[in-house]
Amino acid sequence: MAGQVEQLWTAAEGSAPMESVDRIDAVTGGLAGDRYQRGTGYYSPFDVCEVTFVAGEALDRIRREAGLDLSGGEHRRNVVPRGVDLSELLDARFRVGGATFEGTRPRPPCRHVEQVAELDGLMAALRDRGGICADVIDPGEFGVGDEIEHLEDTSFDGDGLAAAIRKRESQR
Repeated sequence: MAGQVEQLWTAAEGSAPMESVDRIDAVTGGLAGDRYQRGTGYYSPFDVCEVTFVAGEALDRIRREAGLDLSGGEHRRNVVPRGVDLSELLDARFRVGGATFEGTRPRPPCRHVEQVAELDGLMAALRDRGGICADVIDPGEFGVGDEIEHLEDTSFDGDGLAAAIRKRESQR
């Protein structure tokens, strides 16, 4: 699974325009200066994703199928990678540049995104391709062009754990 960061976006406040950056620090709680790291996001403190990812390929499909150009950050996601299946990063740890993240859940679209972007149909266009949420595990700097490296799956594997315990017991 090779992927690369294509774009980075942040916004200081919940409804503020997204700003493109080339490099950023992932810190405890999110991206330095971003609305959710600062606690000023629209959904703070109730439904917080520390860092959001949306696939560049999904944005391409939205442009083709819905005629919506989201290249100015209208998707309101922080990281736009290309060449990686984001679903494979759910319940997994992965490194981007000097930072380590853990994919926590899918990020469905919301009406707020459509209202802020003032693009009718944006919420529907992002359905089933709204990206994922991730927590910062190890802070560090990363930027456009950095590779995404899958480190480990973190989902609970009860069968695997039971097999490991049986193996250990049989070796006693």
